[in-house]
Amino acid sequence: MFSPMPASGKVSLKTNLADYPITKALKSGAVPSDLVEFQFLGTKVANQGFKPMVREGKFDAGELAIVTFLQAKAWGKPLVLLPAVMMGRFQHNCLAYDNTHGPITPKQIEGKRVGVRAWSQTTGVWVRGILQHEYGVDLAKIHWSTYEEPHVAEYRDPEFLAKFEPNGRTMEQLCFDDHTFDAIITSGPVPNEPRASTLIPDAETAALDWHRRTGAVSVNHLFTISEEVAKRPDVVREIWRMLVETKKAMPAPANGIDTHPFGLEANRKNLELIIEYSWEQKMLPRKMSVDECFNDLTASLAA
Repeated sequence: MFSPMPASGKVSLKTNLADYPITKALKSGAVPSDLVEFQFLGTKVANQGFKPMVREGKFDAGELAIVTFLQAKAWGKPLVLLPAVMMGRFQHNCLAYDNTHGPITPKQIEGKRVGVRAWSQTTGVWVRGILQHEYGVDLAKIHWSTYEEPHVAEYRDPEFLAKFEPNGRTMEQLCFDDHTFDAIITSGPVPNEPRASTLIPDAETAALDWHRRTGAVSVNHLFTISEEVAKRPDVVREIWRMLVETKKAMPAPANGIDTHPFGLEANRKNLELIIEYSWEQKMLPRKMSVDECFNDLTASLAA
């Protein structure tokens, strides 16, 4: 369960936060605080801490995949979002296929077998939304398969999903060696190997064009705190100060695009899109608004 917060004084927060350029200064101790101490207790792979956070309240603070947060919020979990992106990127290059059988266009993926780690994986929601809205793909005509259960216990995967056991095989091996799938949604960029191509052609250019037209970044993980922590406005403001400082210490993006935006308005379009995609893909029991993800204080935080 989430730790009760003292009414005053320094607090120690059980925290799940992976190693990224944006977290380096914070995790190294280069951003000190007299009020907040982060206990970094999460695993090296942050998503392994998401289920314990939403089901058991194992962490007081840390990153959380945005679709997991939306589901947790919809089902009444005591969590509050901070408008601070801890992991953001474009997702157009996260759908791979085996090019040895010839090229496949996005529309031609209809009728084929596609594997994804979990149906509610945030990358998968972004990729499917982009396929539907940018390339006219009918998601219902794809044969989807997953192997991981949702992080939020109340959510049930749709019945049309096929389940599979990886049996020690990676998604890449299942696609390129075993030919279990015609394509896979990867957890990162398409594998650097000659058989792998992005289903979305010239994915980097397509992502930049999408960004120019929509003004959005397909964000993955945002910083989240428990409602217990949110009862201490001084602690919330100090967490925010530390996050702003650690972001300042990260290298500037090479293409000039901030994929880790801070602040509600800087993230509004990103959140509107992922909520829309989540709703369309039946991730949520009800249509949500951006503003309900925050309380008055976290909504007012600005970089």
